[in-house]
Amino acid sequence: MKIAVTGGAGFIGSNLVKKLLELNHEVLVIDDLSTGLASNLENVDCNFQRISIVDSTNLYKFISSCEAIFHFAARGSVPRSILDPVATFQINAIGTLNILEIARNTGAHVIFSSSSSVYGLNTSIPKVESTWTSPLSPYAASKLSAEALLSGYANSYNFPVTNLRFFNVYGPFQRPDHPYAAVIPKWIWQALHGEPIEIFGDGEQTRDFTYVDTVIDVATTSLSKVAASGQVINLAYGNQISLNEIKIKLQEKFPNLAYSYLPKRVADVEHSQNKPDIIIKYFPDIKPINFNIGFEKTFDWLKSKNS
Repeated sequence: MKIAVTGGAGFIGSNLVKKLLELNHEVLVIDDLSTGLASNLENVDCNFQRISIVDSTNLYKFISSCEAIFHFAARGSVPRSILDPVATFQINAIGTLNILEIARNTGAHVIFSSSSSVYGLNTSIPKVESTWTSPLSPYAASKLSAEALLSGYANSYNFPVTNLRFFNVYGPFQRPDHPYAAVIPKWIWQALHGEPIEIFGDGEQTRDFTYVDTVIDVATTSLSKVAASGQVINLAYGNQISLNEIKIKLQEKFPNLAYSYLPKRVADVEHSQNKPDIIIKYFPDIKPINFNIGFEKTFDWLKSKNS
């Protein structure tokens, strides 16, 4: 197939591009390099264009011939969205609208990366796809807006969509040095450099971490899962790992690790865990990577970048 990947120079996107090429697809990559890195696609046999998803004209010219679009481009980070909500909405909602306008005209299958942050005020654990959503931040609201657009377009114009709600994805190629870096790569990188780590809140908040290879397996398999079109799918497998547990894993490697507890951040979700019934139903053959194995793979990759 001829497939487009938006955000293809980013962490998850670049891993996806490489897997799609292994599966013998022709891959067109779009990224504005605001957080992605061109080096992530070095020596990768894909057609890359530096285009923003808000640039509807050039976006259409480049990917309108594609049979499927993995729409993984996004302006991430809850704290960043609180500082600049308009920019977050323009990328995450209006950018998604531009992708859907292309699919409306071409019939392309759109596979979208949403976020578990849409649950927000819904503190029930574990999360179930059918439960109510109530975003706590502009970032979460932008993702829920994009989900609504996805559903509205698919039902109005009859093209396939797959809505994957990512929880906390981690693994190789995730940037540790970005101002809004995710906790696992950031803490590992700081520990490798002898820097103290900062824990916002008491550290007992939990996340359902999913290793990137598992996410890519689900995403690529979804190409043939048109039966799942329109179904929201939480992409996580029921882990509930606290920040303090990650700190302890780092202390095993760095006994002198310095750390400090700071006030809880605004709009931070306290606990996140999925009930994986739906994802197992649609993707029964995918076996998720164990967290301890994934953590070691991530640590080894970051360590290799530090040498």
